[in-house]
This record gives sequence, structure tokens and C-alpha cells, in this order.
Amino acid sequence: MSAPGAEDDIPLGERKTVTDFCYLLDKSKQLFNGLRDLPQYGHKQWQSYFGRTFDVYTKLWKFQQQHRQVLDNRYGLKRWQIGEVASKIGQLYYHYYLRTSETSYLNEAFSFYSAIRQRSYYSQVSKEDRPELVVKKLRYYARYIVVCLLLNKMDLVKDLVKRAILSKSHSHPAHSSPIIPAVIKLLKPAAQNVSVSAVGNVDNTVVITSNRLQEGGVPQLEQGMIVGQLTLADALIIGNCANQVKFSELTIDMFRMLQALEREPVNLATQMNKPGTLETSEKPAKRENPHKYLLYKPTFSQLYTFLSASFKELPANSVLLIYLSATGVFPTGRSDYEGPYDFGGVLTNNNRDLLNGETVHKRSQAHKEMHCLHPGDLYPFTRKPLFIIVDSSNSMAYKNFTNLFGQPLVCLLSPTTYPKSMQDQSQRGSLFTLFLYNPLMAFLHVCGLSSMRRGLWDKSQEYLRKVYRDVGQLMTHSRAIGTARTAEYYDSLLRLCLPNVLAIGFLTVESWVQVSELYKETRSFPETYPQLPKEETVESPMIQKHILELATMLDVQNLFIDSTLSDY
Repeated sequence: MSAPGAEDDIPLGERKTVTDFCYLLDKSKQLFNGLRDLPQYGHKQWQSYFGRTFDVYTKLWKFQQQHRQVLDNRYGLKRWQIGEVASKIGQLYYHYYLRTSETSYLNEAFSFYSAIRQRSYYSQVSKEDRPELVVKKLRYYARYIVVCLLLNKMDLVKDLVKRAILSKSHSHPAHSSPIIPAVIKLLKPAAQNVSVSAVGNVDNTVVITSNRLQEGGVPQLEQGMIVGQLTLADALIIGNCANQVKFSELTIDMFRMLQALEREPVNLATQMNKPGTLETSEKPAKRENPHKYLLYKPTFSQLYTFLSASFKELPANSVLLIYLSATGVFPTGRSDYEGPYDFGGVLTNNNRDLLNGETVHKRSQAHKEMHCLHPGDLYPFTRKPLFIIVDSSNSMAYKNFTNLFGQPLVCLLSPTTYPKSMQDQSQRGSLFTLFLYNPLMAFLHVCGLSSMRRGLWDKSQEYLRKVYRDVGQLMTHSRAIGTARTAEYYDSLLRLCLPNVLAIGFLTVESWVQVSELYKETRSFPETYPQLPKEETVESPMIQKHILELATMLDVQNLFIDSTLSDY
């Protein structure tokens, strides 16, 4: 702001402009800082506060646009300060996306972050004698990268990581902050492409494929079928894998499952071409994406708090999905009575050392692990419809689940062991979750195909859609499968989400391991609770024929057990 002695020379109108700007700036900071105190769980407590914060930031942004010249001359407004306001608005949109699961808010966050870069708001911070500004710039890059990851903009992610590292190297060493190396350490894993197979055009450019739910992928109901009453309303995505690459409190498995449970953002193709508009937009039309909690290494008390809140607010005729990607905890001995706490479970938080991914015991073997989630811990929540996915080395502990209340209950359980070649890839995510996320990409991965032409990719995806339809019909026609699945199958979102992406992805991986030469141990097979009738599903000649035909299409039929298509 101008020197005190010169304030008398400032016209009254301009002085009021500066005062109003300072008020809006202070108010916006106060409200933004207050977001940290809002409960992370629950649907209603935070909405009014978010609304007030959005309103103040909208006024602040428009005010600085309308009075930029006065603020430049009388307040000394710097470009990095404008960038800081834009970055905060981007953060608001991103956190609103996390709380609502509405993917269109990612577009808004991307628009603000992208415009900050285009307008070079942070370009001069390295020349300032203030290391905290370099930290602000790097944190902006970190937030921008997270949004780009969620929008599958992998080329942009790699470029941003390089620029962030370059920004750090240009900062004056005498004014360095200890926070800067920590931020850079978090940025580097983002440069690793989460895709395990590349899809290319004829000109060798890489095509980034989306794995969110597509409306056209919904299996159509046959004539006479009635849409059921259950809808997928809430999902808890929990991650604690010792060696898995993570970024911004998201492991790769969590990142993949997050997208598997979302629809594509509204108008993604058109909005992504307008990153520099920087205008706060109206809320998009409401769509029924399931609300999600992302919990990285939660303690038992934290996990139970979120579970209880989600259970309490679960609407009538709705399903709660729990996804667990975590290190297994195994029982230390056998007891006379084997109950729901005697088979071990999964470790959601590490309160002891890990050596090569294995837990190192520091306490008496008589004490059970405090942060182990046992099957019995979930029994109280089976009072409402529940869908559980366990991706762990001890997933089979949940095979002994008991449905005490007669509500719809399904468990999908990962294999407990993989071939050595797959174990070596564990840092890049679990094969089981990859099949649920993108069956074709997983199929290519296990067949050793690192790239594919776009035309063959599209042809294979179209073939898989036929497989999905056939498996969907098989599930609905089978009386043996029971009400746990048929009650959920007919709802529109669950037809889009669970059978197409989860259940059918699960059947694909189990059918594949049944006919693959690499998978000969029973521990390499996924399991379900209640058990699927194998003769009507994974051992069905129709399904195995589909898998072998896909292998033939990709010219990898030699990897499978010596069976010919004529056998079917």
C-alpha cells in the first residue's frame, strides 16, 4: 500500500477501493482457513460454510478484475497475489469435488489452475527475496498435478513435474526453505504414468483412455425386467499398501477405484478447451454419483467414525460400498473356536515397523493388531445393504463372512498370491484392482503387451462390451446367484457401476486365471461371498470361449491352456 505520508493525496474513492479490497481479502482468508475445522464426514454440516466461502471469493475475484489499475497503483498488488487468489478458488472447487463426488467441479479447478500458468502469475517469485513464495508456487504445482491426474492428463502431469523441479533449482540456495524438498519429494511419483499399457494412434501419438463410467456402457434391461430399488449411495475407499506408489494421500489402487466409481465429467471435451476463462460457474446439473470418502492409512477409530457417519446418513434403499486395499494381517495361532476375529484381516494403519512389506512384531503375540480391520468389525454395518471389495494378501479372511441381518451383502476378494512377474510390479498397483478399473488394460498387462494401436484397442473394447452384456444376462437369468446380486443389478447406476465395472471385471479376471497357464495355484483365484456358482459363471463354456477369443484377437492365445475354440 502507499506510504502513510502520501495517504492524504489518495482520492477518497480510490482509498475506499483499497479498503474494500483489504476487507474482502481478509474475509476470504478467514473463511478459507475455517474450512480446516469442518468435519470431514457427513453431508450437511459443511455446505452452508462452503457456500459463504465461494461467495466471498467470487466477489474478491471480480473486485480485483474491476479495480486492477487502482489496486496496482495504490495497493501495490503483485501478480503472485492474484495467482494466490485464483489458486484458492481452484482449491475450493477441488475440495467441493471431494465432498460431492461431482466430477464436473474438477473441470472448474482445472480451469483456474491452467489459467494461472497461462498468465504466468507465479513467474517472478524466484526473483523475490522470500522463499515462502517458492513454496506457494510448488504447492500450486502439486494441486494442479492432482487435478490433472484425476482428469487423465498424463502428458501435462509430466511437464508440470519437470517445471516444478526446475522452479526449485532456480530458487536462491541462501533463501531455501526446508519445506521445498518435501514438496518436490511428493511431486516426483506423479510423473509415473498410472497406465500400464499405452494406446497409440497411427502417428505414434499416445492416446489417454478414460476409465470413468460411460452412459453408453450400461447393460440394457431385457423386456419385462423391472428396475430395482437399491442405489449405490456411499463408498469408502481405504488404502494402506506398504510399497505402493502414492501421491497426495492417494495410492494407485485408490486412484483407480476412485475413477471406477465415477461418471465422466459433464462436457469434458468442450470445457477442457477453455482453460483460461477464470469465471466461477453455476453448479452443474445434479447427477447421482456415489459419495466417496478417501481414507489413506486411517486409524481404527478414524475408520469407524467415517463408517458410522456413512451408515447413519445412508438413504433408504441404498448400498454402502467399502473398498479395502491394504497389507494383510494373519492370525498368530489357532483357537478352539474360530470366530470373525480369528482369521486376521487387513491393516489400515501402520503402528509398527515394516521390513520388505512384512510386519515386524514388537509386542506379545497374544495381542491382536489394534488397527487391523477384521470381518467381525463390519458385522454391525450389515444391517443395511453392503458391498465389500478386499484387495489384500489376507483377503480370504472375509471369505468367512456371516450375513446376520438378511440384507443384500456381497464380498469380492482378491487372490492372495500372484506369479513372480506380477509381484515385481506391485509398486504400480494391484492386478486385481486393475482388472476392476480397466479389464482390457489388465488383460494386456498380464499378457505382456505394453502398447496397442488405437484401432485394435477400440475393437477389443467393443468385444468386451459384448462380453459384459452376455455375463449380465447370465447373472440375471441364474437363480443360483440369488437375491444379493439380482436386487442390486436392476438399478440404473448399479447396472452402470457394479456389474459392468466390478462384478463383470471380477468374472473376467477369474475366468482368465482359470484358463491361463501362469495361474495354477488356487490362491491365485479371486473369491466371492456368497460364492458364485462356478458352473454358471467362470466355468461357463460361453465365458471361457469369450476369453480365448479375446486372446486370439490380441495374438496371445499361446499363453493359455491348450484348448481350442472348436472344443466349445
